[in-house]
Amino acid sequence: MPTNKNASIRYQTLDKCFRDFSHRYYIEDLIAKCDEALQSYNGMGGVSRRQIFDDIKYMESEAGWSIPLERRKKDRKVFYRYETQDFSINNQPLTKAEANQLRLAIQTLSRFRGLADNEWIEDVISNLEWRFNLRGDCGKVVGFDQNKELKGLSFLPKLFDAMTSQKVLRITYRSYKKDSEERVQTVHPYYTRQYNNRWFLLALDNDYHTITNFALDRIISIEIVENVDFIPNESIDFEHYFDDVIGVTIPPRSVEKLTIHLQFTEKQFPYITSKPLHPSQKVIDRENRILCIEVKPNYELDHHILSFGKDVEVLSPASYRQHIHEILLDNLKKYDSCR
Repeated sequence: MPTNKNASIRYQTLDKCFRDFSHRYYIEDLIAKCDEALQSYNGMGGVSRRQIFDDIKYMESEAGWSIPLERRKKDRKVFYRYETQDFSINNQPLTKAEANQLRLAIQTLSRFRGLADNEWIEDVISNLEWRFNLRGDCGKVVGFDQNKELKGLSFLPKLFDAMTSQKVLRITYRSYKKDSEERVQTVHPYYTRQYNNRWFLLALDNDYHTITNFALDRIISIEIVENVDFIPNESIDFEHYFDDVIGVTIPPRSVEKLTIHLQFTEKQFPYITSKPLHPSQKVIDRENRILCIEVKPNYELDHHILSFGKDVEVLSPASYRQHIHEILLDNLKKYDSCR
């Protein structure tokens, strides 16, 4: 039985009921308690009688926690409780699946080792490893593509603190386009995102009230501004903010979403179908290796298309095909001396 968040809430609720020797919990009571817990968590209940019986069966199994559950009768009705009040699923050793999930979480946390002000991560990792006996000499089994020398990572703790504490920041920034110039902006930090081994901050510009994108490796300094009230984010769902683009560059509102048809070579097609360019990707003609994506054109899309070289051709729309054609022509001019 897969363990999702709703299932975990039901197991914890049932565990609490089974340990409560001051009440008698009949099946109807267990259903009501689980329904109440789920309503409190996500506003949705609807727990069925069969679901609770399945949950109990799983908790009693070796795949669960092998709980010592008693079924006692009172007035011809059955109520449930543990054989001993001291038992709890939270006191039991981790299952193999839980241990593997925790190991993966520890290795994910390990990515942030060594960052400034992140000494607490060492304590968390060490405590988890010793508490659940997860230390070992088997070595790492998960690798992350991460540039440890990337500038700006030291700003992450301060940014996380500013976002959670709703603090306004003054950022000194040097853009890629104007490397010799520095600009100072007062911003309200909302969201950080990692893309292509770089971290980016999405923040509201205090003067223009527009969302600005800052690459952390181009930030010179960050200061907290005390005399400006923080403007909370009440309109942007950053979980879906990037749905229509590849990467982190959001084009102006005037840029429309396009359905872009791409034809790949035989060599490249299996790779691009196994690792889609974008969640909207669909195979249109498998025999001729044609697929489409629905995105707003931006720098990252151009970069992706050009990175495939001769293995891809933009078929449509004509406007974007012409755009890529012009980039290729400009690039060829650099090699005119080779002719």
